[in-house]
Amino acid sequence: MTAAWAAKRGIRIDFIQPGQPQQNAYVERYNRTVRYDWLAHHLFETLDEIQDFATRWLWTYNHDRPNMALGGITPKQKLALAA
Repeated sequence: MTAAWAAKRGIRIDFIQPGQPQQNAYVERYNRTVRYDWLAHHLFETLDEIQDFATRWLWTYNHDRPNMALGGITPKQKLALAA
């Protein structure tokens, strides 16, 4: 189903090798953060509810949540420092 949906929209899906999450480390780390920070803690009724929650969470993640990999500052602060 996913492959057909993607093909219909002209999206090519590339898979990493099984057992090699380091080939896609940034996405794998983000997926882990999403799973442990909120997905495992909430039950959702609709896709719209998930989308709304995810949008609000992403804003908080980028603007309010200190990131230890960035030295305890938010991604927005890091971006401002780089400018």
